[in-house]
Amino acid sequence: MLAYVYEDEGRFSLTEKEEPHIKDEKDAIIKVTLSSICTSDLHIKHGSVPRAVKGITVGHEMVGIVKETGSAVKKFKKGDRVAVNVETFCGECFFCKNGFVNNCRHPAGGWAIGCRIDGGQAEFVRVPLADNGLSKIPDGVTDEQALFTGDILATGFWAAKISEIKKQDTVLIIGAGPTGFCTLASVLLREPEKVIVCEKDEGRRRFVNKYYPSVLTVAPEDVLDFTRKNAKHGKADVVIECAGTRESFKLSWQAARANAIVTIVALYDEAQILPLPDMYGKNLTFKTGGVDGCDCDEILSLIAEKKIDTTPLITHTFPLKDIEKAYEIFEGRKDGVIKVAIRP
Repeated sequence: MLAYVYEDEGRFSLTEKEEPHIKDEKDAIIKVTLSSICTSDLHIKHGSVPRAVKGITVGHEMVGIVKETGSAVKKFKKGDRVAVNVETFCGECFFCKNGFVNNCRHPAGGWAIGCRIDGGQAEFVRVPLADNGLSKIPDGVTDEQALFTGDILATGFWAAKISEIKKQDTVLIIGAGPTGFCTLASVLLREPEKVIVCEKDEGRRRFVNKYYPSVLTVAPEDVLDFTRKNAKHGKADVVIECAGTRESFKLSWQAARANAIVTIVALYDEAQILPLPDMYGKNLTFKTGGVDGCDCDEILSLIAEKKIDTTPLITHTFPLKDIEKAYEIFEGRKDGVIKVAIRP
């Protein structure tokens, strides 16, 4: 089968690999029908994910059809349409039982697919711990609608959930890329009084305004003055940082009011400094880390109910054989790209 492989730092290649097979009774083999390129794939390419294993097939955003299941898989059968979770988890360890599935202690738990084991930018993928690593796609939901369920939409949904948003809050989202857009869609489900999106790219600000006209947008250089004028307490009650730059990290705490919650979901290419003396007395609560992706069934239900729609993010679609061209466009942010779908 065709697969896109992490060869070495700075180098992916399209190559032939053997189709995956069942290795454990809890595995499932999925025929990939649609996958996507994620910024995290670029982090792997450039060496920012030390745990990524050279030689693995990349890709952790995908949907497909169950081809085969191990004998211990109970929730899924051949022919089921499924969304694949970026995280596989056992459901039995301390962390899983408390909803902290990103830190599942099973050897195959956490972010394995497309990082430590073969992922989904291929024709087939093996999913360990399949009863927890897959979600059935409801009837009437298309592959495109379900595509981002297991990763960036799960991330946005989790970010909104842990940010403790209240009805009277002003929420500032920094970054209107794919994760920022999914965070915005999830934040709006919680009906805060006001939502502001800070984004440097004018085209992406227009994109937000087109699909969410009630949301305020602002460029980074104007955001501090803008929040002073538009937030009830002069700064945001909740800040969610999705951009992943040194400047956006600094803005995340500068734009937060005293006693605010600052949620960091971005992945950075370099270490960030938390200047505690500069923020002394603000009494901020920081929440950081990778998504605990255990809400995928709920997300798919919301998609089926037309309460979430992330299909506008798909600006380009390529066949798997042309994935190198797809990466060139995505990484170079060419041709107005937001997200690229890959069809095997």
